[in-house]
Parts: sequence; structure tokens; C-alpha cells
Amino acid sequence: MTTPNPMQDERLQKASLVTVLMRRPELGAIAGLLVVVIFFAFTANPAMFSLSGIMTILNPAAQLGILAVAVALLMIGGEFDLSVGSLVAFTGLLLGVFLVPMGIPIALSIPLTLLAAAVLGAINGQLVIRTRLPSFIVTLAGFFIFRGLSLVGLKWATGGSTQLRGIREAGGDSFLVGLFSGNAFSGLFAWLASVGLIDKFPNGTPKVTGIPVSVIWFVAITALATWILLRTRVGNWIFAAGGDANAARNSGVPVDRVKTGLFMVTAMAAALVALLTVFDAGSTDARRGVQKEFEAIIAAVIGGCLLTGGYGSAIGAAIGAVIFGMVSIGLTYTSFDSDWFLVFLGGMLLVAVLFNNYVRKKVTGER
Repeated sequence: MTTPNPMQDERLQKASLVTVLMRRPELGAIAGLLVVVIFFAFTANPAMFSLSGIMTILNPAAQLGILAVAVALLMIGGEFDLSVGSLVAFTGLLLGVFLVPMGIPIALSIPLTLLAAAVLGAINGQLVIRTRLPSFIVTLAGFFIFRGLSLVGLKWATGGSTQLRGIREAGGDSFLVGLFSGNAFSGLFAWLASVGLIDKFPNGTPKVTGIPVSVIWFVAITALATWILLRTRVGNWIFAAGGDANAARNSGVPVDRVKTGLFMVTAMAAALVALLTVFDAGSTDARRGVQKEFEAIIAAVIGGCLLTGGYGSAIGAAIGAVIFGMVSIGLTYTSFDSDWFLVFLGGMLLVAVLFNNYVRKKVTGER
């Protein structure tokens, strides 16, 4: 029997499969998704797992997921943003005002909306950095300010209403409208229906006409965020800034620029969700994005992000958003009251935090 060499670097020792799996931030989200799928498999109408039911689930999950992935990056970087939900409403207002009262072409209105969001995100970041106030407080102020500006701005733009209509008409037949609304791959789904691979109506029209555009954006953004985190220097900077900002600065990491950039990313993600929902509905209102800031944070925590920063996963946050979509829509396929969804929100947050802390202590050996 050989005794271990005390001088051997522990990093060179081979970790067990269980340890490797526990080090993955997505573990809790994957386990949660399996539990939710099994639950609805026994309690929900089988139509929930049809192609139509899955698409119905993915559309709201994708919109939340875009926010959750951006929020996850910011949380890994050690900060919070409670203003993203209100920014969905405010940037939706900006888009509507650019297009309808001001008559700015859609090709210019969309970049202006995204640019405005980036500026607002940079302001959030700079306020956090320069005042040294917790980002929770700074963005909580933004939460109220942007929601209030949305109400005031809509009443000004419409002469007293809190809803601005005519946005889709203002966009005209521009291809840009199709980038943010409707379904993709309609031709493919029509062909699948014609050969009997998916369900169709008696007249031959497929029951599912395509993949919601929001899902395409969601998948692309999740893939991009994962690549940045795991394969780029910026990803290393994000983890370092959230893990120990002072040590990161001493190592040459531009912590302030990284955090400001992350606030800009979350704001632009909110603007993207505004574009998707506004063009899809053809109007904007002051209630858009309500409670999404909390749902995005919960999805990120379910996905493995620690509240203390420096650890997390974009894929985990995406899975967390899918869990949200599955539960919020899935309850309508069961006999349960849909108000149980709010109980689920709080319960999943508590369970996810406890689970993440347990895994972190097991992996690091912390007591």
C-alpha cells in the first residue's frame, strides 16, 4: 500500500466523477429541470409535451432567458441589476416614441433604442463604481425611476394613455420587423406537415408554423455568453472581478471597465426583450417587464450563480429560465391553481441558494 506524497500538488490529483459533476454550476438547474419534467409528466395533460405545447412554453422562457443570461454574467461579475424589468418598459417606450410620434425610420429607431439602453446601463455601472454604493441600492433606485418614466412618457406620448399602439404599422414591411417577431423556419415546418411528421389542420396548415424568433435569439445569446465565459480573456476577467475585485485589480484586470460593460449588457438585453415583445404585440405599455428583474435573478441562481459573485454559468441560467417557462405555462395544463407559481418562485430561490452553498462547501472543503 502506497502512501500519498504530501508534497504532491492537489491540483494534479485526479478528481472523481462525482466531484467533477458537483463543480459544474449547471448541476442544480439540470436536477431541477428533471424534477419539473417528471412532475408534469404525471400531473399535466399530455398536450403539454406536444410540439405545440413545447413552443408555447419556450416563447416566454426565451424572453426571460435573454434577461437571465445577461443577469448571470453580471452576478458572476459580483453585481446585481434590479432595474432590468423597468428598462424593458422604458426602452419599449423609447422605441415606440421613435417610431410613432417622431416618425423615425425603423432602421434608425432600433439602433437608437439599443444605444440608449447601453448609455443607461453605463450610467448604472458608473454610479455603482464612483459612489461605491451597493449595486442593489443603485439599481433599486433605477427600478423605480425607469418605471415612473415609462408611465409619464407614455401619457405624454399618447395624450393620457398608458399604452402606445401602431408600432407594427410604423415598422411597415421592413425585414427588421421579422427579426424581432413572428416565427422562423416556416417553410421547414410547412414541409414537415406535408409529409406527416408534425400535426396539421384538415386544410393542411401545420398546427405549429415555426420556431418563435425569441427562441432563436435566446439560443444564440446563451451560446455567445457561454463562449465568452469559458473561452475568452474577458470571461476570465468577469470571474476574477466577481471573485475578488481587489486581487483582480492587482493582477491587471480592468475591473471597473468589466463591470460597467456588464451593466451595459444587461440593459441592452432588456432592450432586446422590449424589441421582441413590442414588435410581437404591436404596442407597448407601462406594465411591460413587471417582476422580470426578480425572475431573472432567480433563474440565474437556479442556474448556479452565487450571490457573492465569481461563480456561475450562462447555460445554467438558461435552464433556469426554461424551468420558469415550464412551470408558469405547465400549471395551465393541470388542475392546480396558477397562483401556485408565486409559491414556486420563492421555493425555488431558497432551494437553489441552499443547494449551491452545499455544493460549494463540499467541493472546496469549507466548513
